[in-house]
Amino acid sequence: MTTKMMGAKVQRVEDDRLVRGTGRYVDDVAPDALHTAVLRSPHAHARILSIDVDAVLDVEGVHAVWTYDDLEGAMAEPLPLLIPHPTLTHGRTQYALAKDEVNYVGEAIALVVADDRYVAEDALAQIVVEYELLPAVVGIEAARDGANLVHDDVPGNVAARMEQSNGDAAAAIAAAPRTLSLDLTIERSACMPMEGRGTAARWDPDQNRLQVWTSTQTSTGVRAAVAAKLGLDLGQVDVITPDVGGGFGVKIVHPWPEELLVPLAAQKLGRAVKFTEDRREHFISSAHERSQVHHVEVGFDDDGRVLGLDVRFWHDHGAYTPYGLIVPIITSTQLLGPYKPGAYHVQFDSLYTNTVIVTPYRGAGRPQGCFVMERTMDAIAAELGKDRADVRAVNFIQPDEFPYDQGLIFQDGRELTYDSGDYPAMLDKIKELVDWDHFEDFRAAKAAEGKRVGLGLACYVEGTGVGPYEGAHVHIETSGKVKVATGLTSQGQGHQTAFAQIVADELGVRFEDVEITTGDTRRMAYAVGTFASRAAVMSGSAIHLAAKRAKEKALRIAADALEADVDDLEIVDGVVSVKGTDSSIPLGTVAVLSNPLRYAFDEASKAATQFNVGDPTKPPVAEDDEPGLEGKDFYSPPRSTFASGMHAVIVETDVETAEIRILKYAVVHDCGHLINPMIVEGQIHGGVAQGVGGALYERMAYDESGQLLNASFMDFLMPYVTEVPESIEIDHLETPSPLNPLGIKGAGEAGVIPGSAAFAAAIEDAERLPITAMPISPSELFALRAAHHAQEPK
Repeated sequence: MTTKMMGAKVQRVEDDRLVRGTGRYVDDVAPDALHTAVLRSPHAHARILSIDVDAVLDVEGVHAVWTYDDLEGAMAEPLPLLIPHPTLTHGRTQYALAKDEVNYVGEAIALVVADDRYVAEDALAQIVVEYELLPAVVGIEAARDGANLVHDDVPGNVAARMEQSNGDAAAAIAAAPRTLSLDLTIERSACMPMEGRGTAARWDPDQNRLQVWTSTQTSTGVRAAVAAKLGLDLGQVDVITPDVGGGFGVKIVHPWPEELLVPLAAQKLGRAVKFTEDRREHFISSAHERSQVHHVEVGFDDDGRVLGLDVRFWHDHGAYTPYGLIVPIITSTQLLGPYKPGAYHVQFDSLYTNTVIVTPYRGAGRPQGCFVMERTMDAIAAELGKDRADVRAVNFIQPDEFPYDQGLIFQDGRELTYDSGDYPAMLDKIKELVDWDHFEDFRAAKAAEGKRVGLGLACYVEGTGVGPYEGAHVHIETSGKVKVATGLTSQGQGHQTAFAQIVADELGVRFEDVEITTGDTRRMAYAVGTFASRAAVMSGSAIHLAAKRAKEKALRIAADALEADVDDLEIVDGVVSVKGTDSSIPLGTVAVLSNPLRYAFDEASKAATQFNVGDPTKPPVAEDDEPGLEGKDFYSPPRSTFASGMHAVIVETDVETAEIRILKYAVVHDCGHLINPMIVEGQIHGGVAQGVGGALYERMAYDESGQLLNASFMDFLMPYVTEVPESIEIDHLETPSPLNPLGIKGAGEAGVIPGSAAFAAAIEDAERLPITAMPISPSELFALRAAHHAQEPK
């Protein structure tokens, strides 16, 4: 009997291969390829006066050296601005190789193609570039000042100013019984996947066709960009995404300069060519996130109910805006979390600085928004002397208010309407999980030991499963095996497992008979990508629909073969049978019968030849049918679905050294129906670890000249297993989404979103002093203590 797979804790099928070192990444393909190296700017802001590559031409083993002057046509134009927006009035993108000016340390200036990376790097050292240094704009304060400009034609360094409102927030705050003002800051950080960027390409002159392998979160997006820039039709470009050693958002940006230059070099040289990013390159020439400064005005009543909320913030997007305004738009809308303020107004400026570009990093603007809203809730509770959980509870959207329209426009251009949730029930769960009601007893016991502890709570809502669509193709082989293709890519999320569970349930086949392929444009030409916690919602739903189509066809053919009614059939373990009888036919045989043959290749195919199947008075393939046992479908939702969660953390802050130690971490999460709880919990574990890093360790430290001071793992702190909680208490709440056939919501980013907010609250609770900026180190906490005590009345 087939076991129900949806909701089962099935072991990930991909792990055995990956942990044994047999994964296949971009650097593993095309071993005969030529290698590239990129000359990058050592200056944050400079005009390029000249580039001399003459010495490189004599280096043995060098096949090509290119600067901007060697690029032609569309390749000589700026890289695409992927997501334009009406308020992005001064969007700018870089060139594949810098033209006239560089705007951050690490910007690509020249490319060398050589026999190997060593020769290519040696050749780079022979290139002489003459610069005229320009003032560097570093940090939000310098950008807002506007005394120096990143781009001469962008006044005040402002790429975009956007505002949204629901009600008259200013009037509501003015009329409120109580008001507060807060200034809150989150510093710049980056996601740092184990595998950096990488691209390989091979041009086939006989077929006039390009094959590209790239470590990306969107193979179809890269295909479209390569085709447009190289003047090829989409049908001439195949993009394959092999195993990817982590994405976390940085690889949804496309095309990177190397994703265009490598295919162009392969085409021009008639040789396979590859680029493999090294770690320093990833620090200084990939993407960062998080840096924002916020000012909050809030009006509330004596119960803590928010009557009016006005948020103004400034977003540092670095030197260019290839990914538009997605990050600040998400902050401005997702900031509201599970709450329903009486009126809300938000305005942000997106600012240029001479630093690495800022694009979505796991959470994508939500950690900043959650930090702002949860700090505001804690400030209200402190002002009123109320329990922090109680203040949150009076502001919750109630279960009977769904769907709930926040009156704003979300990042996908659709209304910000929450589809489902139960925030009061979730609060009950997290309080029980962390033993909220008895924490003061715990605090007193620790105080008696001379220790200082604090408890923090943070709530969030996450828009997941953004459109516009994903598709899937399900093919049942004559062997009975099921081959499934979906276009979005995998970066270790467990897609091969979770998607196979969906197919096994819908088709009635064995889980181990299902094979999943992702991110290969040869198998699925139309797709969007893996980002915004959308894979399970979008591709999961598309796979479910495609499997349903394949099943319908299988039952129709089987009904004819078994001389039975379709309604009397069932599929169990890959066998179609008439319920309550011994009459049955394997699904593989149904696949044989679905394809009328003229030739018999083996014993199985004899059954499908023209003398054995079908009504001889009718065409072998009906007008509304096609050969083969397949199903193909697309899922396109009207709007996003909204997951939610709450985290609570107990920390101890050392009374002498200010070291911060995690004593307990608890998570309650609602992503609708769970496909595989084990995978969801793995996502939460990883997200919490990243949240710990973002709250306590990781930051990008620039000096005033725009040099990144910690561009290596020697200097950029990441939490080891010793800094991550030994155990994370997890509970689930399942409020199904009505927007998709599986009732699911996304789970990929949830673990990281409330990290800074929860830790700030816990540290503040322990230290009894306001925490307004994250991340926070022991040294910074020590300095805060000193400053706070200096201000206390003597």
